[in-house]
Amino acid sequence: MISSFFGKTKPINYIVLAIFLFLFYFTNVFLQLGEQRINQVIPLKLLLFVALLLSVFIINLIVRTEKATESNSYTMVFFVLLVVAFSDELVLQNVIFANFFLLLAFWRILSIKSIRNVKHKIFDASLLISIASLFYDWALAYMLLVFFVIGVYDRKTFKNWLVPLLGMSTIFILAFTVLKLKDSLGFFEEHYQFSLGLFTNKSFFQVLNIKTLIYLILSIIVSTMVFVRLRSVSGGKLLLLRLVFFIFVLSTGIILFTPADGSPVLLSFFPASVFLTNYFEGIKRRKLQELILISCLLLACSLFALHLN
Repeated sequence: MISSFFGKTKPINYIVLAIFLFLFYFTNVFLQLGEQRINQVIPLKLLLFVALLLSVFIINLIVRTEKATESNSYTMVFFVLLVVAFSDELVLQNVIFANFFLLLAFWRILSIKSIRNVKHKIFDASLLISIASLFYDWALAYMLLVFFVIGVYDRKTFKNWLVPLLGMSTIFILAFTVLKLKDSLGFFEEHYQFSLGLFTNKSFFQVLNIKTLIYLILSIIVSTMVFVRLRSVSGGKLLLLRLVFFIFVLSTGIILFTPADGSPVLLSFFPASVFLTNYFEGIKRRKLQELILISCLLLACSLFALHLN
């Protein structure tokens, strides 16, 4: 029943997922208030929720327009379930905003496969990644994705290699101007710390908790199974999924290099959801699909409950 309901893209799907995300998000907010008053936090929390909700819709637009999956709502479902399962990560508010701009950047990057307006798309993606880095410093690492895509699609045009630098310069010059007017140039030194956890902690589990480790391992296994199953598929989708996997690799690298209490697991949810959807679509038995989706829902809710306790 659940798999059939989300097997198509209808307005009701968006409404159900929005209500589901709203209930879990604000349950988490109210139970984590502590001594704070609700009127002190609600404006920011509402803005964060809107950013998360828009991220869900953007993900659906990406997979539909770029044909990363079939025409269904499963990618949105898996993304929302991952957000619920890792609700403890929502304390990293800047990461939520950074993730929103990164998703827009990924959309522009993945659309380069049409080989139309390549320079404009590269510039837009570089601009958006630079904006994301103003919220979370490690987001700047995704500039590697821009150069990787240039190398894949249009490496012979020398000007393409200069466009990302132009996009970055545009944002940082604007940011410098605003900060100069506010006499807050110390922001750059304080913000772009690129904190490391992998080489500064004695224990590996101070960098990566068990839940995140299991999630990353399972995501890699699912991704491998998808690539094995799709190895005979036409090169267009396979190349697209390789780019999505590169996004996941970069996200995993950032997760590994940052301390556990500041690990941006949210940044990996988009590529993970795409691969989970592709794996899920390969299951032909409807009852098995239903069982897997219900199990994922129960697991996400259980992890959410454990976090609240």
